[in-house]
Amino acid sequence: MPRPYSQRSRAIEPFHVMALLARANELQAAGHDVIHLEIGEPDFTTAAPIVQAGQAALAAGHTRYTAARGLPALRQAIARFYGERYAVDVDPQRILITPGGSGALLLASSLLVDPDKHWLLADPGYPCNRHFLRLVEGGAQLVPVGPDDNYQLTPEHVRRCWNEQTVGALVASPANPTGTVLDREALASLSQAVRDQDGHLVVDEIYHGLTYGMDAPSVLEVDQDAFVLNSFSKCFGMTGWRLGWLVAPPAAVADLEKLAQNLYISAPSMAQHAALACFEPDTLAIFEARRAEFARRRDFLLPALRQLGFQIEVEPQGAFYLYADISAFGGDAFAFCQHFLETQHVAFTPGLDFGRHLAGHHVRFAYTQSLPRLEEAVQRIARGLQGWQG
Repeated sequence: MPRPYSQRSRAIEPFHVMALLARANELQAAGHDVIHLEIGEPDFTTAAPIVQAGQAALAAGHTRYTAARGLPALRQAIARFYGERYAVDVDPQRILITPGGSGALLLASSLLVDPDKHWLLADPGYPCNRHFLRLVEGGAQLVPVGPDDNYQLTPEHVRRCWNEQTVGALVASPANPTGTVLDREALASLSQAVRDQDGHLVVDEIYHGLTYGMDAPSVLEVDQDAFVLNSFSKCFGMTGWRLGWLVAPPAAVADLEKLAQNLYISAPSMAQHAALACFEPDTLAIFEARRAEFARRRDFLLPALRQLGFQIEVEPQGAFYLYADISAFGGDAFAFCQHFLETQHVAFTPGLDFGRHLAGHHVRFAYTQSLPRLEEAVQRIARGLQGWQG
């Protein structure tokens, strides 16, 4: 018998939603009309100016490795973007281009976490965060949060939960799965609380540009020593291009570059050339139109689900998710999701994917479908509730 695989590989949990997605695809292949509200991927394809820039890059032969930190022109474009959107001065030398936001998280966790050390993470939260920490032999201290906390870590959480193994805190604004946002004051107080512990603050800003009725502040407005994770996947609609970035304090850049050289050499060169088009005025106008469409979807789906009996106590300010409490219906969230997939062909995500705290009583809806599809989904869910026996 061969030796067993590594303990870390066994400790990293699969996405529970992937089993539902596989079943949804089976039903779809069998001819059923499945409405997909389970995956956090915009339904919009990559904007035409970005595609055209990528095609031009291929035609020009830009298919070789770039520097590990990424194309200088793209890093400069991102730095200008921070100046224009957030009124902060970011040296392009502090920016590393990564293979997706996951690449940025891999660099940050590799740099900051030694074996058996921890970050504080909100529970519920994006599951890959804790899995990346396990990958580098560290861990996640999951802190239960709820509506009273805006589903976010607070300075009080930091002071109460920090221990000898804690080296940092990771927050997301806007957050997945709840869509909540940390305002400037909350970011500043959280930054100070982490600084008081001599720790590192890491902020996931991947859903910036997808906020409604407000603009999310960047942590860099209040803390230039924070580590910022971002991605071209969500607002910029480049999911399959696998491109993100990390903004780091100047003292960390050399070590991060060394890690990048060893872990992935460089981010995809064609994607980097294509991403230069993201910051052109015409492309930014496309993103603003899409943001308005997501706002219309949220403003329809939120009251519609509440009317059906789903408890959504905090109105999401960003991303494209609704995190709903199903306690009023009884039963387990995974079985609840299975019921609606099998009987109504509507797919959404059980809370088990996002942590431990009350996970069995929550589900996540992604409003990444058109308004007519969301209207049809609500009608089907209403029918499915009549047949649910929790």
